[in-house]
Amino acid sequence: MTFITENDTHPLLQPLYIGGLEIQNRLMVAPMAGVTDNPFRRLCKSFGAGHAVSEMMTADATLYAHKKSLFRANFEGEIAPISAQIAGADVDKIAEAAQYQVNNGAQIIDINMGCPAKKVCRKLAGSALLKDEELVARLLDATVAAVDAPVTLKTRLGYENGQENILRVAKRAEEAGIAAIAIHGRTREDKYGGKARYDLIREVKEIVSIPVIANGDIDSPEKAIEVYEQTGCDAIMIGRAAQGQPWLFRDIAHYLQTGEKLPEPTIDELREIVLTHLEELYAFYGEYPGCRISRKHIAWYTSGIEDSNAFRQAMYSEETTAGQYKVVDKFLSSQKLREGAQLSHTV
Repeated sequence: MTFITENDTHPLLQPLYIGGLEIQNRLMVAPMAGVTDNPFRRLCKSFGAGHAVSEMMTADATLYAHKKSLFRANFEGEIAPISAQIAGADVDKIAEAAQYQVNNGAQIIDINMGCPAKKVCRKLAGSALLKDEELVARLLDATVAAVDAPVTLKTRLGYENGQENILRVAKRAEEAGIAAIAIHGRTREDKYGGKARYDLIREVKEIVSIPVIANGDIDSPEKAIEVYEQTGCDAIMIGRAAQGQPWLFRDIAHYLQTGEKLPEPTIDELREIVLTHLEELYAFYGEYPGCRISRKHIAWYTSGIEDSNAFRQAMYSEETTAGQYKVVDKFLSSQKLREGAQLSHTV
């Protein structure tokens, strides 16, 4: 493995340009429905992520005013450039959605062709689009033509194992004017099972000139370097591994710069991170949704703490933000680790 020298910077810590827009570094937060909301994106960026893509937003204009859609399209306070991900299978609607999000403040439009969820694929959106390369081409062309902002693509290796078509899709995306492509190293058939495969990502990198972003199973500084070196990618994108440990981006950056691993957060540091995140979630969503949306984050944060199962059951029963906050604060404050001991966090 190669680390930076005293007067050099690792490529993953250097700026990346997408359609002329500067990304501070090449450590990115993957779009995750129900997770990468405004508070989580800002939190990850505060820990060193160079870029974060929004949650998937529908291309159906009739749902733009829906409460959930309004939360997802809220970019207030975010570090630029702002990237909004849209999903759909109707050419006209996805073009309109791209225009809507640019008018809403998005500086980059990201097209979702990677989501494996049944409710998305049933509508022939997300990764289901990979079954119809002609439709993929029309959607890409229409979106790029609809906006002046750069358009990126998030996708998978293909729909089914043995039928991987990412090389054709990536080449067609470049021809359409897509500014960068992020590839999850699984097919839709894989969903999130097994291990991500990186060989085809390397092949994509060899045949296109646009930035290629590698995604899938990057959960540690060592893995980040492994995937970078194995694929030759321009950037890495982290999804599930950041749930409950947004400091992973800081850890990776430190490792790339020094070759040394940072210790896990102490319980006091964890408490400060969690409570700050809760305050942001409550302020963003309000009382009822704030309390409920916070539950999954609290569960992720506390998954590696002894006796945390009983705590989580008690936490789930809290129906107010004040009560939830108090229970979390009390639990984390009560943890007494040996002096110098660190939190053992698992995702």
